[in-house]
Amino acid sequence: MTAAQADLLIDHPVVADGAALWRIAKDSKTLDLNSSYSYLLWCRDFAATSAVARDTDGAPVGFLTGYVRPEQPHTLLVWQVAVDAAHRGRGIAAALLDGLTARLGAERGITCVETTITPGNTASERLFTSYADRHGAALSREVLFDTGLFPDGPHEPEVLYRIGPLSF
Repeated sequence: MTAAQADLLIDHPVVADGAALWRIAKDSKTLDLNSSYSYLLWCRDFAATSAVARDTDGAPVGFLTGYVRPEQPHTLLVWQVAVDAAHRGRGIAAALLDGLTARLGAERGITCVETTITPGNTASERLFTSYADRHGAALSREVLFDTGLFPDGPHEPEVLYRIGPLSF
């Protein structure tokens, strides 16, 4: 853990965090922004499978939203990861991912992590590739949703990254 990470608390999100998560996602300029309502719901309904990084004042400075796949109860699907611009480059996204998966490994027996990444999103590619390396886990990639499936205009394909098996 770096000194910058030591000043953070990795915690469950609460409904009151929804507005901050929406702002961090909006300011990222890389994530598909969901409605502010969806971030409120996420903080209520998926708090147990998500994480927020808080600064010394308790304010969210980063988040990871995820859910356990209903048909694959040992797989965590990571929906979004974002860190406030003022806090990037400090390993916060990695700390969120490591902390959440360790917790869910212990609580729910998670052995696999999945996420989708659009081609060229090098920050996410590095985050998940380094996660697989740190945990000595295999990483596979395949297109999950091709460009033609998106009804709302041009959208790059979403490439599924599957990491596992993991042991905690």
